[in-house]
Amino acid sequence: MTKKLTLSMDSNVVEFAHNFSQKYNKPISRIIEDYFIILREQNTTELPKNLKDIYGIFEGLDSPDKKELRRTFHEKYNN
Repeated sequence: MTKKLTLSMDSNVVEFAHNFSQKYNKPISRIIEDYFIILREQNTTELPKNLKDIYGIFEGLDSPDKKELRRTFHEKYNN
């Protein structure tokens, strides 16, 4: 069963996708579908390296107080 999916992307990525699609004579939807099939077959739950590098950097730190953040924001941008 085929379903429709709408994606929002940076305009440069969209332009690249159109060019890639034309070059290889393959619809963008098929390219995206093939990519997700590959990801599913890899069956990995591992985070990408760029996320691994920053994962947990705030662990152990106190969460900032929302009221204090709002006060600081308003003092900085409303004066």
